[in-house]
Amino acid sequence: MNPSFNVAVVGATGSVGETLVQILEELAFPVATLHLLASMESAGSSVMFAGRKVRVREVDSFDFGQVRLAFFAAGAAVSRSFADKARQAGCAVIDLSGALPDALALVPEANAQALHGLAQPAWVCSPSAAAVALAVTLAPLRQHLEIERIHVTACLAVSAQGREAVNELARQTAELLNARPLEPRFFDRQMAFNLLARVGEEDAQGHSVLERRLVSELRVLLGLPDVKIAVTCIQVPVFFGDSYSVSVQTRRPVDLAVVQGALDSAPSIERVEADDYPTPVGDAVGQDVVYVGRVRLGIDEPEQLNLWMTTDNVRKGAALNAVQVAQLLIKDMV
Repeated sequence: MNPSFNVAVVGATGSVGETLVQILEELAFPVATLHLLASMESAGSSVMFAGRKVRVREVDSFDFGQVRLAFFAAGAAVSRSFADKARQAGCAVIDLSGALPDALALVPEANAQALHGLAQPAWVCSPSAAAVALAVTLAPLRQHLEIERIHVTACLAVSAQGREAVNELARQTAELLNARPLEPRFFDRQMAFNLLARVGEEDAQGHSVLERRLVSELRVLLGLPDVKIAVTCIQVPVFFGDSYSVSVQTRRPVDLAVVQGALDSAPSIERVEADDYPTPVGDAVGQDVVYVGRVRLGIDEPEQLNLWMTTDNVRKGAALNAVQVAQLLIKDMV
């Protein structure tokens, strides 16, 4: 008989938390008892799991000694407050906030081998959605390319900032379409029908926390600690689904046929043929893969590989990756 585990989901009422619960059910994750946790404001609501309503409780008073595995999908402040408490209670932790700098960043398609010899209870980070998408796509190319530099323009959906940001884009869109005065609330300026040149506040060097996090995580996930990475994150008026323009500079000319073959045979990648290209709304949203298209060499540089990517940031980039990490962890928890 296969073992089952008591599991906690912190941040169960958020978009990532709700999707995570849904994926646990879809993948038949061996849950004995599911504990759904959130802030005082969200406690008392219910989330459906396995055909029944599970009541959400306050995380503040929860005894993590009741569970063997906890997902933290409630933001950095909550992870800092409660993740170590969970680990001290003997609970494996999968954090989605990036707030635990000593946690192992893991994307199964890219660096599953990093779990070998990991101290228990596990202390793992499911990286940013951007790092997940890029690692899934670039990992199968490592053996074929001598990568020197990676340039990324990340076009991020507003759902990366939570349900409040989604509601704000919807409200702004309705106001503009109905010729009403626009009053920005969540964003500092008009988001609907617009592009914002940064996501989050900049540091003294002009880089955002997310941009620096993406660079750090991608180096770890690809096992390329010295690779040069340039990242610009922009906010686009899309509800769900991130897209990326990626340029990879290599030491030697790129064999495009080899790259296409590697992408075609890799798990979690759907390559779109040259006469088409993927979009978040038409392809990625609700799917479990990263769509890759416009795979081509540089105009003047055969040592340059350019491509376009899109994926569901909430599902594939966050919730699904966390559950796939958990599937690997429980193999050592029997």
